[in-house]
Amino acid sequence: MLISLGCDKNLVDSEQMLSLLKEAGFTFTDEPEKADIIIVNSCCFIGDAKEESINTIIEAGEYKKTGKLKGLIVTGCLAERYAKEMEKELPEVDSIIGTTHFTEIVDVVRDLQKGISIQRTGDIDRLSYAEGHRILTQGAYSSFLKIAEGCSKNCTYCIIPKIRGAYRSVPEETLVRDAAMLAEDGVKELILVAQETTLYGKDLYGKKTLPRLLRKLCAIDGIDWIRLMYCYPEEIDDELIDTVASEEKICDYFDLPIQHCNDGILKAMGRRTDKKGLVDIISRIREKIPDAALRTTLISGFPTETDEQHEELKAFIEEMRFDRLGVFAYSKEEGTVAAGMKGQIKAAVRKKRRDELMALQQKLSFEKEASLKGRLFDVMIEGLMPEEGVYVGRTYRDAPGVDGMVFIDTKNRFMSGDIVKVKITGSNGYDLLGEEI
Repeated sequence: MLISLGCDKNLVDSEQMLSLLKEAGFTFTDEPEKADIIIVNSCCFIGDAKEESINTIIEAGEYKKTGKLKGLIVTGCLAERYAKEMEKELPEVDSIIGTTHFTEIVDVVRDLQKGISIQRTGDIDRLSYAEGHRILTQGAYSSFLKIAEGCSKNCTYCIIPKIRGAYRSVPEETLVRDAAMLAEDGVKELILVAQETTLYGKDLYGKKTLPRLLRKLCAIDGIDWIRLMYCYPEEIDDELIDTVASEEKICDYFDLPIQHCNDGILKAMGRRTDKKGLVDIISRIREKIPDAALRTTLISGFPTETDEQHEELKAFIEEMRFDRLGVFAYSKEEGTVAAGMKGQIKAAVRKKRRDELMALQQKLSFEKEASLKGRLFDVMIEGLMPEEGVYVGRTYRDAPGVDGMVFIDTKNRFMSGDIVKVKITGSNGYDLLGEEI
């Protein structure tokens, strides 16, 4: 049994591990009490994620007493960052595998079956990638394609470079082959992910080559939608915008995590842009792609953030009118520069500011969804709600798991992954209501 925690990049690693284990002849169960070995692919990006990972590991370890469990393996970010601590404080863990050693999972499992416990961490700047057909755990019609590993931005609040290493692009030919295999397996939507997608290719080819990669992916038969996530605003250029605008398969959707708008806070965060630059890139996107859906993330209560800077951020949200927006209350992570900064904000204030930002965005989002009444959209079917008798789907404006849904009234029958034309008849908060045309 494998339990995958954290981000979609981690999920890709989990699916690659499952595929390697299947090729080696192992079988899987969804029932932990029946598992001989449990793998927890962990996360520790922020405090809540760390706590979830630790609790999951402890709960899994209980099956050594109540189930058939003989071995517990922890992989991923928590394993890389806290291997020594885990050895001391989580004795139920048998093997610890860091972020760049997950491709060795078959050997680790076989050793564990022989009673040999393994710890493999470090070497975080090498590239680990298991090419080939993956076991897709989120439905066969939509899948993530991880195009790079690590990050070299070194934002002051982020521990990722110390866990995942510097930025490393997966070779273009590998990604194209894997995308073609995903299409063979029925995938209709490719979602490109990395710690940062927009820098793709710079380390391998001497320049950013994401537009070239996108054009090659668009040529793959069977892929209908391609979606970009994690586009750092300072790396978005006209070539990328023009590629999204001109390629029919690429969703007019930009996920650009800006974190803040105040120049002083952005500088303290180690971000490589300023307010003027943010306004410029958002304006350029909307000028060239008027219907582009823009998603962003923000951090509230970063060290030294004043009430005035918080109010400036609220005004910026009002002005920019993002289609989608999420807010994290700042999390003080040990080992980061920001953790040692003076001017730490009390947790209650951080959360209060987060709630204010989200309340403002909720109002804007509800207004935007309501304004779509009467519009026609292509909608990718995700499934049927049998009790209500309606289908659930997503438009190009909606990334799976983080954005809204469309509830579709129709008498026809569809399969997940089908794309149908829908007229929007109304909205319900973040979600849309529609009827098939």
